[in-house]
Amino acid sequence: MDNQEITFESDGVTLHGVIERPESQGPHPVVILSHGLSGLASIGLDLYSRCFVEAGIACLTYDHRNWGKSGGWPRCETDPWRQVADMREAVSVARNLADIDGERLGIWGTSYSGGHVLTVAALDKRVRCVVSQVPLISGSRTFEAWVPEDKRTRFLERLGQDRDARASGFPPLTTQAATPGSETEEWIERCDDGSYVNALTVRSFDLLRSYEPISFMEEIAPTPLLMIVAENDTQTPTAWQIEAIEKSGEPKQLLRLDCRHYDVYMDRLPEAANAARDWFIKYLK
Repeated sequence: MDNQEITFESDGVTLHGVIERPESQGPHPVVILSHGLSGLASIGLDLYSRCFVEAGIACLTYDHRNWGKSGGWPRCETDPWRQVADMREAVSVARNLADIDGERLGIWGTSYSGGHVLTVAALDKRVRCVVSQVPLISGSRTFEAWVPEDKRTRFLERLGQDRDARASGFPPLTTQAATPGSETEEWIERCDDGSYVNALTVRSFDLLRSYEPISFMEEIAPTPLLMIVAENDTQTPTAWQIEAIEKSGEPKQLLRLDCRHYDVYMDRLPEAANAARDWFIKYLK
């Protein structure tokens, strides 16, 4: 495989990525990959991209703005709509890379970015194929699930105080992304390469509230969609994901794995990666 680090600009921020090309002669189809809420490209995405590259598909993997090797401020802040815009910029970059067939381009996303690929596939028909793994479906529902009703008023007050404090020059308020005893912590303990930062700005929760990938489902077709769902998903509830794909048109496929949300990054990763690979082979090669 031919691996090359690249940077590209999106709305004034420098994003860092890696392009991997197969050893075979091109031009190659290409898939763009990005991670979830606090995930970094270096934590496991190479296992997915390697699977795709070995099948003859080039891969562009990148860190979201404010995370990992990419630029942007505040650090550890996840803004879904800026990430969607960045993904569309990544599409433009990938289509212009040497030895790449920009007409055979797919996108792969997981968890938070699993919602992004649904949104981008609906908005940007340069995308020819999409795989959405354990995706975020509704920001407002997720916020309500993560913040219990009896604590919600106080939490919303905290979000407002953080905005006021930032305007006065104070640093952004953060909280842990991987809380003790959580599935997130289990994943990081097993898979972290030493680059993970256990922090997330509280404004990220506020930004989440206005993001609804489910509202775009009817606009994805005729772009082929594979959704990989964990049957025991408590992070992005399974029922919401099934509700979403039922709204989309053909061609589509639903793969239901008997596992938890983070298991697709651990013990069930090979199965999930192989299913995505086969989907991309079917529609890009």
